[in-house]
Amino acid sequence: MTYKSLSSTGVSIPEVGLGTWNYHAGVEPLRKGLDAGALFIDTAQSYGTETVVGEAVAGVRDRVFIATKVSPEHFRFDRVLKAVDGSLKRLRTDWIDLYQLHMPNDMVPIEETIAAMEQLVDAGKVRFIGVSNFSVAQLERARNATRKYRIVSNQVRYNVVDRTIEAALLKYCQVNGITIIAYSPLGRDFQSILDCDPDGALAEVARLTGKTMAQVAINWCLCKDAVVAIPKGNSTAHVVENCGASSWRLTTEQLLFLDRNIRWRRRGRLESLLRSALPQPMRGPLRNLVQRLPRGLCRHFK
Repeated sequence: MTYKSLSSTGVSIPEVGLGTWNYHAGVEPLRKGLDAGALFIDTAQSYGTETVVGEAVAGVRDRVFIATKVSPEHFRFDRVLKAVDGSLKRLRTDWIDLYQLHMPNDMVPIEETIAAMEQLVDAGKVRFIGVSNFSVAQLERARNATRKYRIVSNQVRYNVVDRTIEAALLKYCQVNGITIIAYSPLGRDFQSILDCDPDGALAEVARLTGKTMAQVAINWCLCKDAVVAIPKGNSTAHVVENCGASSWRLTTEQLLFLDRNIRWRRRGRLESLLRSALPQPMRGPLRNLVQRLPRGLCRHFK
C-alpha cells in the first residue's frame, strides 16, 4: 500500500482507505481491508457504522487512522463537544485521528464550530481537523476561522465521471496543502461509472494493466496530487480488490485515453445549489434529469 502525506502534518495515510457510508457487511471485510494495508477507515456520526468500525479495529487501534464526522445539526459549540464523546464511545477509542465537519451549516457561525473543534484538539480527543463537502468559499471561511490548528483535509465526491471539484476546488486544495479525500471513487454504484463508458475504455485499460476496471477507476483518482480515496466494499472480495488499486500508476497515455473516451461531467452552480437544498432521496432523480438536458444548455458533459 502506498502512503500519501496528510497535508503538512508530518503524518502519512494509506492512499486507499475504507469507506463505510451505506456499509452493512459487518466486521470481517473491514478486517480484511486492514490486513491488506488499508489502515485508514472513514465513518461518520450519521452513518451508523462507528460501532462496527470500533469492533474492526479492536487490537490494532494504534495502527489504524480513524476519521469520523460530526453532523451539521450538532455544530453549536456545546453540541460538538457532546457529539465527539458519543463517537469516541461507539468507536471504542480514546482519540479520533481526523474529525470532520460533515457538510456546511450556514445557520451556525463557522467561528463557533471551529472553536469547538480546536478545543477538542487541545483536549487530546482529536488529532486533526477536516471538513467535508465544502466549496472553495466555504473552505476559505473555515480556514480564516482557525486560530490554533490548520484544516488538513476536505472530503468530497470525486471520480472518473464526476469531476466537479476540478473546476476550482482541487487546485485550491493542492495549492494550500489540503488533502482531498475522494468519496464515491466508484460512483454511487459502479454501474453509474460503466453507464458513462459506452465504448469500454475502462475494460481496455484494465486489459492493458492486468487490473480490474474498479481498480483502474480508483487509480485514476490516486494519480492526482494530494488525493486519497475511500471506496466502499460490502464484501471481502470487493474490499481486497479495492486495496489492489494502490502501489501502481496509470500511464499518461492511459489517463488521456480515459479522458477522451469516458463521458465525464462537472456539476454547474445551479445543480450544486439544488442538490444541497434537496433531501438525499431526490438527488438521484435530479441527476438523471440533468443528464438528459442538451449539452450546451447545462454544460453537463466535457
